[in-house]
Amino acid sequence: MNYLPQAELKTSSPRPPFSVSWLGLLLTAALSASLSAAHAAPVANRVYVSVEKDNRIQVFDTQGQRLAAIEVCKRPRHMRFSQDHHLIYVACGESNQIGIVDVASAKMTGTIAVGDSPEIFDFSPDGKTAYLTTEDDSAMSAYDLKTKAKLFEVKTGGEPEGILVMPDGKSAYVTSEAANAVHWIDLTKRSITSNIRVGKRPRRFMLSADSKELWVSNELSSNVSVLSTADNKLKDTLDFSIKGMRASDITPVGMALSPDGKTVWISLGRANHVAEVDSATHKVRNTILVGKRAWGLAVHPDGKILYVLNGLSDDMTIVDTVTSKAIRTVAVGRVPHSVLVQP
Repeated sequence: MNYLPQAELKTSSPRPPFSVSWLGLLLTAALSASLSAAHAAPVANRVYVSVEKDNRIQVFDTQGQRLAAIEVCKRPRHMRFSQDHHLIYVACGESNQIGIVDVASAKMTGTIAVGDSPEIFDFSPDGKTAYLTTEDDSAMSAYDLKTKAKLFEVKTGGEPEGILVMPDGKSAYVTSEAANAVHWIDLTKRSITSNIRVGKRPRRFMLSADSKELWVSNELSSNVSVLSTADNKLKDTLDFSIKGMRASDITPVGMALSPDGKTVWISLGRANHVAEVDSATHKVRNTILVGKRAWGLAVHPDGKILYVLNGLSDDMTIVDTVTSKAIRTVAVGRVPHSVLVQP
């Protein structure tokens, strides 16, 4: 069919300013823009620090410049990104909640009610389920992140803290500080399969790059236990010593693996140092002086910077991992707990 040019059309009534086809195109474009915004890249060049006594997550750039503060629930502790890094989940120990923070708006947009004194949590491989330790309940509990419903609970030894879900999603490890043990939990059967004796007051986990070794920090033994995930048997024990420090002052807690899998960084608590450990040989390469009571820590994804939270000096030490030297310390607030990095 041939159409006349617009100027030659004869109509008995004014032409609508937009045809149906043009309106459809505009609606499609608007929807596309909305979807693009929803799937935009995460906010870049950010470091997030949970601060227990301020009930906030402090926001910095990756060089340590303070940018903002996000008000959250009471006593924020452990944090994790959602799989797309658009959300931060934070365990709040005094309000008995997991707070949900929208990274783009820098606001807490929701919560999940949980048990008494939530500590550490991990996600299922598909990112749909959170497995959480609750200290006062002596339990590990599973929650559906979409419905916010509690799925099940497994009782543990006293004061559970660290938790790590294996990459296949079939099992999880949980530390019991009071029992000086690690529980191996079958997530399908929803029960403890075995109990593994480690050092005194075990706290956190680190899984090797090949998933064959599970490292456990023992706060009151001044060491780290290395377990074989093939049979859950003790493979090695890493002891630490710092000149001029009593063994009781060396209290390892936080651990972080370098992106290339070759280095494990371990915070040594009241010793005010972090240890640089060869992941293959289990030998300490170096120790670096940081702030008072080094606790939570994280490595930048490029592997060049380590962020160390110091719970008694209320600051964060930024370490150059190439030179193994502290390059900057910034105030973060009262009792920092955990740190996340978004490059």
